[in-house]
Amino acid sequence: MRKLFGTDGIRGKANVYPITPETALLVGKAVAKVLGDGGSRRVVLGKDTRLSGYMLETALTSGFLSMGMDVLAVGPMPTPAVAHLTRSMVADCGVMITASHNPSEDNGIKVFGADGFKLPDEVEARIEEAIFSGTLENEHIAHGSIGKAYRIDDAKGRYIEFAKSSIGSVSLKGLKIVLDCANGAAYAIAPTIFRELGAEVIEYAVKPDGLNINHDCGATHPEAVARLVVEHHADVGIALDGDADRVIFCDRAGVEVNGDRILGMTALDYASRGRLANNTLVVTSMSNLGLHRAMQKAGIHVEVTDVGDRYVIERMREQNFNLGGEQSGHVIFMDYATTGDGIITALHVLKLMRKRNCDLAALASFMTVFPQEIRSIRVREKRPIGELELVGKVVAECTAALGASGRVIVRYSGTENKIRLLLESESADEVRRWSDKLAEAVEQELC
Repeated sequence: MRKLFGTDGIRGKANVYPITPETALLVGKAVAKVLGDGGSRRVVLGKDTRLSGYMLETALTSGFLSMGMDVLAVGPMPTPAVAHLTRSMVADCGVMITASHNPSEDNGIKVFGADGFKLPDEVEARIEEAIFSGTLENEHIAHGSIGKAYRIDDAKGRYIEFAKSSIGSVSLKGLKIVLDCANGAAYAIAPTIFRELGAEVIEYAVKPDGLNINHDCGATHPEAVARLVVEHHADVGIALDGDADRVIFCDRAGVEVNGDRILGMTALDYASRGRLANNTLVVTSMSNLGLHRAMQKAGIHVEVTDVGDRYVIERMREQNFNLGGEQSGHVIFMDYATTGDGIITALHVLKLMRKRNCDLAALASFMTVFPQEIRSIRVREKRPIGELELVGKVVAECTAALGASGRVIVRYSGTENKIRLLLESESADEVRRWSDKLAEAVEQELC
């Protein structure tokens, strides 16, 4: 049983265990101990715009330096940029201080290996073992071997050129976009990228104050960018989340275009050009049945994983697939990036619009969406789902009633103390009825 690492690193309330400076110091020492023998003795350290990032950055840096590891600090930077810079600067590892799409009072620590990928479970277990061994507090090195900290001033420029290169020489001149940066890590870098490629950019949520990250903006609140697209008669809206590893779009009418549609339109394009590795798209169990039917009709195989971009990436690496992601907007273009990258995803969507000379709504029309409802309910504790008698009874009844025309998924969040409920069916009325019934069972048994 893990004590610190969840499905997306270490996460929790800032200044409450485990997201405290004391724990961050130990994490820095443990990561250096486990990953610091790759030869370079360097770590790339980035963060988003949360106020608590200053506290954690300092503590992590102290931990790394105390174990003889140099720190290459890049400041506020998208998570995928840290992953890229870890590889391009030949560091032993990369660390991103972020809680992604969570509110500002949360924070977290994501760790990447030298290859830019999130760590496998066994490596995270070794880091935890080092933290809880009780030896790190007294593990010291000679003062002459203490590491040094450097501020990498050109880090933004390095990532900007990398992201732009992913779509070749395509110009975005003539496109008007609304860009919502969630007051997060991409607030300065994303507008620069799209402007340099020629797009007219209307900025939103680009004034972080340490407390407003993801607040009524970004990928979790796409209604803001949708409204602005209609007001400004823009061609497309792009909403990143706090660390810019995922993105949600809206078309010129303000209609949301989520990760399922982006994955599908991209898979169809890749398949038409013979670029879809093994003719396969990788998605999670949360993806809409409409996407599955559209891919089946196009002759594209769909691999399904557990929820979480790390599981999508693991399957892609195991089977050499090059396209996958989540309905929530994590899209992994494995030919270019080692993790979900909202900016690169947006660039590829705009490139596809330009290449096909059509708007986003037309590209997204390939699938018919099944009525779907997803609920998140905060719970007292995460009891094993298989032990929940009342919830299990309702799930069994729902599964029998919906048959092949729908489905129900119950799972716990990997980063929050919440349970997720997904109901899907050809009938919207059935979705609402069973969603209400299941939520009531959860409330009685877990709240």
